[in-house]
Amino acid sequence: MTTPLGIEPAAEDEKPKPRRSQADKWAMNYQAAKQYYEREGHLRVPRKHIETIVVDRRGGDGGNDEDQDVQELKLGAWIGNQRSRAATLSPERIEQLSAIGMRWT
Repeated sequence: MTTPLGIEPAAEDEKPKPRRSQADKWAMNYQAAKQYYEREGHLRVPRKHIETIVVDRRGGDGGNDEDQDVQELKLGAWIGNQRSRAATLSPERIEQLSAIGMRWT
């Protein structure tokens, strides 16, 4: 459908992705930390390490490839930031990170 100005609506693949909440971002980084811990057996992540995870867009338990996004997360920086913000993290988040081997000092 063309408007009088000759402008067409953006195609689905041209539209921006929906914004993620801070809680969603934290959950994705936690998923990356858990994946790293399960693979390496520790959370001594180098500061510049980037972890690649697969995220289900629909929030379900997986599906076909069309419902999944590959995300590259700066896990090393995130771990360092969580360590420096330990005093302001919720007890639940501290417990989650401690359960997968987080060093707080």
